[in-house]
Formats: sequence, C-alpha cells, structure tokens
Amino acid sequence: MSTHDPSGPQPEGGDQPSFDKQPPTPGGGTPEGEQPRPTPSEGPGAYQGTYGGAPGTGPTQGQSPYGQQPYGQPPPGYGSGPGAYGTPGAGPVPGMPPIGTWPKRIIARLIDYVLMQIIGVVIVGPFSDLSTRGGSTEAFWLGCALYLVYEALMLSRDGQTLGKKAMKIRVAMLIDGSAPTQSAAWTRAAVFILPAVVCCAALWWLIDGLFGVFDKPYRQCIHDKAAKTVVVTTEV
Repeated sequence: MSTHDPSGPQPEGGDQPSFDKQPPTPGGGTPEGEQPRPTPSEGPGAYQGTYGGAPGTGPTQGQSPYGQQPYGQPPPGYGSGPGAYGTPGAGPVPGMPPIGTWPKRIIARLIDYVLMQIIGVVIVGPFSDLSTRGGSTEAFWLGCALYLVYEALMLSRDGQTLGKKAMKIRVAMLIDGSAPTQSAAWTRAAVFILPAVVCCAALWWLIDGLFGVFDKPYRQCIHDKAAKTVVVTTEV
C-alpha cells in the first residue's frame, strides 16, 4: 500500500507534475504574462490579397463578384481587332459596332461588281465578240458566277470583300456579330446574284436594296434576311 499523504507538503524538484497550459483565468481572459494568440486574419500565412476588391468590400450592384465588368457588358479593349465589337450599345447586339451607312455599302458593292465584271471580260474577250449581245451576255454571266464564288469565300473568311475593306464595313452574323458561317456566306451571295441572272439584274437589285432602306432597325436587305446577317462598320 502507498503511504503517500495527499494532504501533506508536495515534494520538490522532479516529483511535482507539470502542465503546459496555465489554468484559465476567471472570465475567460488571457493569463497574465502570456501573449494573445493571432487570429486567422493576422500573422504568417494570413490572406492579404484583394481578390474581387479591397478586403471587407463586396461587389456593387450590377457588378460581378470577381471585380470585373458589370454583367452584360464587354470587357475593356473588346473591339480593338478585326471583326471584333466596338462601341457598346450602338449595334444590333450589346457591344456591336454601328450599322454600316448606305453610301459605304453601295460603293463597296460597286467596287466588287466592277472588279468581277472586268475579270469576266478579260476571260471571255479572246473567245467572243463583246460588241454583240451574245458576247456581252456571256461576260456578264461569267462575272456573276465569279462574284458568287468570290463573295461567299471572302465573307466566310472574315466578313469582308475587297470593296468592304476599302469602305471599312463588314458582314456579321446578327445573333452575335461574328464572321458569317460558310452556310450564311453562300446563302447571302446566292440570294444577291442568282435572281439577277435568272431575271432582270437591275430590277432585282433595286428591289433588294430598297427592302433594306425601309427595314428597321438593322437595315437588312433581302439577302441579309435570308442569311441572318447585318452590315456593320469596322476599324479595318
């Protein structure tokens, strides 16, 4: 049996038990002489960044929680490259450039049409008499065929023909402003050219153009309606 008396004096030296922590002080405070422990927001390893804004601040109304542009608006610099958007709110969809003006669109058409007809005359000239109706008709048909292929390929590439590049306008998909798809580019070119070849070219192009003059709000001609495209301005 142990003869140790717990009520007696405690032994000195190594026989006395030790504890790492001091007993809590009344009221839950920090024991005297001990430094307070750092909170999670202080000391080494604490987050000091500004993700989404300054510490303690939240997103303002209409702003994304990541500190970026408000919802529905393009980021800064959006619209600086070819085929990109420009002035916010000026076009068919948010961020799309303004609609191309009629003088620019007409001059661009004339540049492309004359260019293709010249190529048609150069090809047909050595094999036919252009002074006769037959020779001029063949040159016209060949020019229209070249125009169809030329416009479809150019528009599906970046939305611009040579004439449109000169006038700084481009064809864009109405839904999002991107360059026309191959299907849209071929549809647009075919609706513009084929009726002119089958019937009277001048009458068809007049009807097609007047349709766009009275169309609101996107000034779409019949060939634009068929392809779901729109003509907008561009910086290049």
